[in-house]
Parts: sequence; C-alpha cells; structure tokens
Amino acid sequence: MLWFAGGAVVLAWTVFHDPAIDHRVLIAGALLPDVVDAPLGGARIAHTVLFSATLLVVVMLATRGHRAARRRWLALPIGTFVHLLADGVWARGKTFWWPFSGGHLTGRLPSLDHGVIILVLEELAGAAALVWFWRRFNLGDPAVRAVFLRTGRLPRDKVG
Repeated sequence: MLWFAGGAVVLAWTVFHDPAIDHRVLIAGALLPDVVDAPLGGARIAHTVLFSATLLVVVMLATRGHRAARRRWLALPIGTFVHLLADGVWARGKTFWWPFSGGHLTGRLPSLDHGVIILVLEELAGAAALVWFWRRFNLGDPAVRAVFLRTGRLPRDKVG
C-alpha cells in the first residue's frame, strides 16, 4: 500500500506541480483498486482501464459547474490510473483492456504476483517516497501538517 500512496504523491507532484491537488483523495484513489478488488479474490473490475476511465467521466459529469469540487475529486481517478501504472496492470492485456479483450477477469492482485522480494522492495520505495514528500513539504511542522490534513493541500509558501 505504501508503494501506491508514495508513488501517487511523487508522480502527481512531478507531473502537475500543483499544491492545490487534494492529496488525501489522490492517495485514496491510488489505494481504491485493491480495496475494491481484494474482497473479490484478485484483479477484477477496478484493475481495468474501463474502471478508471468511467470514474473520470463520472467525476467530470458530477462536478460540472463546480470548479472547486472538480479540482478535489479529479484526484480520485488520477490515483486509480497511477495504481494501474504502479501495479503493471498495463502488461496484463486481458485484465487491463477488459471487457474489450474478451474473457473473464481472473488472477491474483498484481502486487501479490510479483513475489515477496519485489513486494518488499516496492513497499520500501513507497515508504522512501512518502518520507521525501514529508520532508520536502515540511509536514513535520504542526501548522503545515494541520493544513494538509484538513484540506489535502500543500501550503503555497512551502512549494516554491
């Protein structure tokens, strides 16, 4: 789980460089595919591009005319897309492109298929990414952390 959370915040910062993204929603989106699919026994609907694309369309339609809500909730499908990337689901054509690829959704969660050593290395990389994020944006400062926990945003004076 650290792999997805850490990957999401670092990738989103690197790509968007936007302190106004709600990082809480971004992390929730990055964890969502495993939360949805694990109880179903493996990589199912939430590990497909259709799921993330549909979630993006739903957010766009639901937030039409509400700029602040759109800014916050767009982080959810961005997080699910990051999960697909970090999980390597794009290399599992039958799952990634379902239902367009035909067949049934089967198989374990991709993060569990990598083996224990890779899983541990991914989690360590995710932890390192979260430590970087914590230090880079001074989240050790109680005032900065309070703003982050309340809004999901990074204070503008800390992002320069």
